Amino acid sequence: MAMPKLNQLPPPPPRIGMWEPISTAQPAELDMSRTQELLKFMEDAGLCESGEESLKRQEVLGRLDQIVKAWVKKVTEAKGYNEEMVEEANAVIFTFGSYRLGVNGPGADIDTLCVGPRHVTREEDFFGELHRMLAELPEVQELHPVPDAYVPVMKFKFDGVSIDLLYAKLGLWVIPDDLDLSVPTLLQDLDEKSVLSLNGSRVTDKILHMVPNVQNFQTTLRCIRYWAKQRGVYSNVAGFLGGINWAILVARICQLYPTALPSLLVSRFFKVYCQWRWPNPVLLCPIEGGSLVLPSWDPRRNFRDRNDLMPIITPMYPCINSSYNVSSSTLCIMQQEFQRGNNICEAMDASVTGWNTLFERFLFFEAYKNYLQIDITARKDVDLMNWQGWVESRLRLLTSEIERDTRGMLLCHPHPGECLDKSKRFHRCYFMGLQRKPGVCAQEGGPFDIRFTVEKFKNMVGMYTFKKPGMWIGVCHIKSNNIPLFVFPGGVRPARQKRVARENGAAAEVDEAGDRKKRKIDESITCQKLRKFDSVAGTKNTPLAVEAKLEDSSVTARCPIVDCSQSCLGNEGSFKFSPPVGASSSASGSSSSTAVVTLVSDIVPAPSVCQQGSSEEHDRFQDDAQSMGEVQQNFGEGTRVENEGIRQGVATGRDCSNIFRNDGGVEELEPTAPSSNVVSASYGAQKPLIKFNFTSLVRTNC
Repeated sequence: MAMPKLNQLPPPPPRIGMWEPISTAQPAELDMSRTQELLKFMEDAGLCESGEESLKRQEVLGRLDQIVKAWVKKVTEAKGYNEEMVEEANAVIFTFGSYRLGVNGPGADIDTLCVGPRHVTREEDFFGELHRMLAELPEVQELHPVPDAYVPVMKFKFDGVSIDLLYAKLGLWVIPDDLDLSVPTLLQDLDEKSVLSLNGSRVTDKILHMVPNVQNFQTTLRCIRYWAKQRGVYSNVAGFLGGINWAILVARICQLYPTALPSLLVSRFFKVYCQWRWPNPVLLCPIEGGSLVLPSWDPRRNFRDRNDLMPIITPMYPCINSSYNVSSSTLCIMQQEFQRGNNICEAMDASVTGWNTLFERFLFFEAYKNYLQIDITARKDVDLMNWQGWVESRLRLLTSEIERDTRGMLLCHPHPGECLDKSKRFHRCYFMGLQRKPGVCAQEGGPFDIRFTVEKFKNMVGMYTFKKPGMWIGVCHIKSNNIPLFVFPGGVRPARQKRVARENGAAAEVDEAGDRKKRKIDESITCQKLRKFDSVAGTKNTPLAVEAKLEDSSVTARCPIVDCSQSCLGNEGSFKFSPPVGASSSASGSSSSTAVVTLVSDIVPAPSVCQQGSSEEHDRFQDDAQSMGEVQQNFGEGTRVENEGIRQGVATGRDCSNIFRNDGGVEELEPTAPSSNVVSASYGAQKPLIKFNFTSLVRTNC
């Protein structure tokens, strides 16, 4: 992957796209140096396939082309056409997706399209006769059709190479070998599924014609695809973005910076999309009209288009939204990842970090406290493959149903792939992480009961047309400490010294040595679950307040958490907070204890105020209090477990008095900071970042 030298760069290209580019400046020496580092990183990561693998893919495509040609002739003869018609019968294989774009990696599948004549049907011939022919070939494995998908597809492995095969029936009696799919008249009188199938190849070719520099586009797209897979946001089926979506997003950045090298294009990718105001659409060119009666994306006329959350419009007629699967939860997660990428690229500009940090893998099974586990089983391999394809095409509906039934307050993060338990035959497993969405407090959302939602989803999946005995699906709620071991590498649960959290658009990691990697620091501070430790008599009308001062900031905010001057119920239930044994207090002699706490980078609450001499309580506090919001679901007993975590901002001066449960009892609280920041305690620190003054907390209805 050699990088062109500066004097080899072409002159500034003409404008491509709808608007003028943001910058046409020639690359600087620093850009060239960073691009070389990026190319070296990609080579070390093994993102490019070898020459032998590339040659094998070409051989497989040639063999597949011979098979579909023989299939069409066989179908034509079986339907009683004359010998001349049988001789002229033809089908052509086209490629699209990552293979056609030139960004496929080792082991990646090949997206292929079979174009056939008007008398060869999809239901009877493609999923019937061609399926039987492929099943008889020894080099074909894992063959399973998905005829009910939004775009019907047949998946299989041909001599070890994964193939996704679509079919489009044109209105022609004879298909020429040099067929040009960009001709709009080919779409005339086609069914919707054929139009959707053709769009993959047509859009891919159009994208390559819409970028100013194909080589820079391919390098940048290869990086973004790898980043999306590492961060768990590469899956159209799961409700994130697929290959064509990421290609359009990268192509738009290439249009805005036509002379930029890949290193700068990657940086600008995150800078642009972390600020993008969705649902404003991403367009490579104006939406094309046509003489054919085919609906294009137009929210002014089509009511359904108004509900699209992240419209990414294809550049070929009919122009449609290629990201219709995106839900509110998956959009929120991707926006957080865009922000994280932008923060890291800014740190790279300051020479603080490198490319490795940007491409760090997101630890899905350590990010949440609550998960849904979806298990599917069948009696045979063939049944399992068919059942799996159907279930995967419906998983995104579970996400949208959960969002709707919880009024958009519950974030549902689907894992982008299935998990395999090698100890069980004919079994697959899927997971979804659950937590309250940023900005939703426990009092507002209350407990979430999604049993009816899950049952409705199971009933919908059970309506599979080709369902056979033994095809079963089960959905259950599990806690993070009960996640099965087979999902972890090597079957070993990672140590708890390292935690990863996703909150308010930031992700942070704190390793065993306590090293800090800042992702984002928000100057708003929230209160959540200050744990009660030492119960003593307190003063009836003394308020509990927080004084917060951030590092490198002169802003000091003081907000009363509990104003006990009204409707107090007396001294019972009052609590006083004391530092651990041996810790010095900066407020010695005072009736209240002062804990000096330090802001680092994670949301995992630390032992800010532990009971004296109790290391066991310290450990339990670390383990139990993990996330801003908690979701409990017991499908067997229907038990509701409430969490009253507080998300009101303290430093912003908003009222935080509703930290009590609805029944009037005092909820356990703990100090935390948003934006993936952990609050850990250190008594006697010389330079505190945040200072909490605890006086007393009184049972109240304030």
